Amino acid sequence: MPKAPLAPTSRALMGRLWREYVARHWRLIALAFVMMVIEGSTVGLLSYMLQPMFDLVFVNGSADAMWWVGLAILMLFVVRALTGVVQRVLLVRVAQESSTAMQVDLLGHMMTLDSTYFQMNSPGALIERVQGDTLAVQGVWQVLIQGLGRDIVALVSLSIVALSVDWVWALTALIGIPLLVLPSMALQRYVRRKTGQMRDAATQRSTRLDEIFHGINPIKLNRMEDYQLGRFRAVVNRIVSVNVKTEAGRSMLPGMIDIMTGLGFFGVLVLGGREIIEGEKTVGQFMSFFTAMALAFQPLRRLGSLSGIFQVAAASLERLYGIFDLRPGIVSPATPRPLPAGQTDITLCDVHFAYGDTAVLNGLTLTAAAGKTTALVGASGAGKSTVFNVLTRLVEPQSGTVALGDVPVSALPLGELRGLFSTVTQDALLFDETIRENILLGRSDVSEARLTEVLDAAHVSDFLPNLPSGLDSHAGPRGSNLSGGQRQRVAIARALLRDTPILLLDEATSALDAQSETIIQKALERLSAGRTTLVIAHRLATIRNADLIVVMDRGRVVEQGSHDALLAKGGHYADLYHLQFEKDGA
Repeated sequence: MPKAPLAPTSRALMGRLWREYVARHWRLIALAFVMMVIEGSTVGLLSYMLQPMFDLVFVNGSADAMWWVGLAILMLFVVRALTGVVQRVLLVRVAQESSTAMQVDLLGHMMTLDSTYFQMNSPGALIERVQGDTLAVQGVWQVLIQGLGRDIVALVSLSIVALSVDWVWALTALIGIPLLVLPSMALQRYVRRKTGQMRDAATQRSTRLDEIFHGINPIKLNRMEDYQLGRFRAVVNRIVSVNVKTEAGRSMLPGMIDIMTGLGFFGVLVLGGREIIEGEKTVGQFMSFFTAMALAFQPLRRLGSLSGIFQVAAASLERLYGIFDLRPGIVSPATPRPLPAGQTDITLCDVHFAYGDTAVLNGLTLTAAAGKTTALVGASGAGKSTVFNVLTRLVEPQSGTVALGDVPVSALPLGELRGLFSTVTQDALLFDETIRENILLGRSDVSEARLTEVLDAAHVSDFLPNLPSGLDSHAGPRGSNLSGGQRQRVAIARALLRDTPILLLDEATSALDAQSETIIQKALERLSAGRTTLVIAHRLATIRNADLIVVMDRGRVVEQGSHDALLAKGGHYADLYHLQFEKDGA
């Protein structure tokens, strides 16, 4: 798969974020920016008003000046409060909506990627991408826009006040700022590197939790609690260490600004104090200047921290856009071919497929007749499940032809192709929703009569009275509130409702007890009636009545025929059957 550039610049990443997610809210941003400009301007006006307050009210004792100066300062605080509330609400809305849109788009894009991508990346790592990385950039534009709007405007207005009092004092206050340029550049690179390490460690944390919660019973049975806890502790301790280093890097620039500001204050106090003592400047002028510099302190520190925030966001954006720039290798053809009605016979001709360097299918050739049941048997690793994957284009064979009728599956639109199949596997996929929703999967066009028919045919109706809310009972995470047999019946009901022409059964009864197996087998017989059915089964007794049994070994067909014919032949199938019969008999 093509990959994103290894090290895109922070500016390029932020520009892409702006174009694709933030700019669509430009009206709200523009209004918030106006509010921030007004809020920032009030800071300069406030420092300016201190000169008449000291000179006219405190020094000259003017009662009239006391009223108009006091009311002016009060109004400045009221305006500052109102504009501050409005701009914060607007920017939070922009940040939330942009982050949510990115999460939805990212998940949607991930689901288009090939299955091999999900084999190479753990669920925990992918969850961290969708959740952790998008949250890391959620408020970055809010902070940046506040810096550009409120803080820069505040600094400009305060600088104007300071310069109007004495430009020499202003230059003295800023004398140490140029010394911050090189340290700032070094700190930005450091923060981005440490943030990348922190996001990687957070991914490992999500992966550890995902594996622990999914495997909690084996962990308990093997007394692995201390082992798993130790591994988790090592990961979170690494996160703490990297977070501390990242925050130290982010805090150093504001800290250096503090030191430079302190030097500036010291210089102004020495210079200005002498001029006031000699009568060249008034106390009001000094207090106006001093207040302007004091009020500039916080905006300057916030602007100083922007580089750290910028690099934290850039590290997450680099990871996010690395996924967005991936493209699936398995896509719908540019010029698809229609599938003639009724052509659901399945043909694989000289199909080769390998996972990396491991060959799975080695020139596989087989045919499954339309409307008939074809069973695939063989030892583990023979390539049976891979047949399902190449048939539905979850993976693409390196060579050979996979076709429905006379149409290669690669010539069909991907959605239309997969809409031809219903699948029931050993591990029925159920969601933490009601049983009704697990069967309907969002469909609203199913009548109650049709739903009841499906429930009866799949024997779901048999156990519904024993559930607290019947059909509206929750299945639990991965169907944990139901037994294995109940989960299988729900999956069969789902497949019946789909009513597709081709049915894929992957060891659907291998993990069930005898009673559940009998019930499920009856439901599967109803489900497969009249459909092209491919069955993978280890329990050979369940496929005696298959129209064709195909025996696979190392990715090839070594035998095929009916149950009786293969037993009479005395080959691979007979060996498998007798071995299983002896084992079951024992």
